[in-house]
Formats: sequence, C-alpha cells, structure tokens
Amino acid sequence: MSLIYRKAGMEDIDILVKTRIEVLRAANGLSDETNMEFVEEQSREYYEESLRSETHAAYLVFDEEKFVGAGGISFFRVMPTYHNPTGRKAYIMNMYTVPKYRRKGAAYHTLELLIEEAKKRNISYISLEATDMGRPLYERYGFEKMNDEMILPQECLKNGDI
Repeated sequence: MSLIYRKAGMEDIDILVKTRIEVLRAANGLSDETNMEFVEEQSREYYEESLRSETHAAYLVFDEEKFVGAGGISFFRVMPTYHNPTGRKAYIMNMYTVPKYRRKGAAYHTLELLIEEAKKRNISYISLEATDMGRPLYERYGFEKMNDEMILPQECLKNGDI
C-alpha cells in the first residue's frame, strides 16, 4: 500500500470540515442524529480564516484517490515564559484515520509531517489532547502526559459563579 500525503489547501475545506465532524462525533460518543450544524459552520469559518492566515496546517492522506486520513496543527502565541521564551506554541488536532487503514503507519507519518511544520516555524512547545485510541501513537512518538494544566468549566462562565 502506497499512501499519498498532501498538505491541505483552501480547495480541501469540505474534506477538512467533514473529517472534523467525524472526529468530534467519535471522540464525544455522538450519534449521527446529533445536530452538528453550528459546529460545522464554525469549523468551516475556522479553516477558511486559519488556512488563509497560515495559523493552521493540515495534511490529508489518500490511497490513490480515496481519502483515508488527516491531521492538523494550529499555531498561536502566548506570553513568553522561562521554558518557552518565544511564547510560540502549536496544538495538534483532528487526527483521523479511516478504520480500515488504522495501525498501518498513516497517523504516525501524518504526525511527523505536522511536527515538521512546527519545527519550520521554530516552535518547541507542541501539545495535544489524546483519546484512549490515539494515546499509544502519541506516547510512541514521545509525547508525555501533562499534569499542571487546569480548565474553568463552561458552566462557571454561564452561571456567573466567578
């Protein structure tokens, strides 16, 4: 099997949005009946804006003409810190492989391409969220579990509890 890896462009937004919705359904255990129209609309807007501004890069994987996988990386900047003096960060997301093609190296190679994108930008801080299915891939690549991050639940923002 000879897979083709191609950097996504504006002409690939439909594939990227469709894949995003599939990833979200799988990661959150959502049925096909769950209404994802707003998320789909926002994802399309995100891709249009971020591909144009080059704050996101994505790779698509094909078996000849058949789409079999994808992965993306977002680039952003926070205040500089001692451990990250530039403040530049990257976040890997939307890793997906069609079930028939899993465990054949497609996701690993896609991950390599995404990390190369970050290296080209001199980014040394790369993070991601891992599902149980994806965790072994990321651990094999060298990613480590983070312990210090926290999140404020959305309900705290909605209820004015802060």
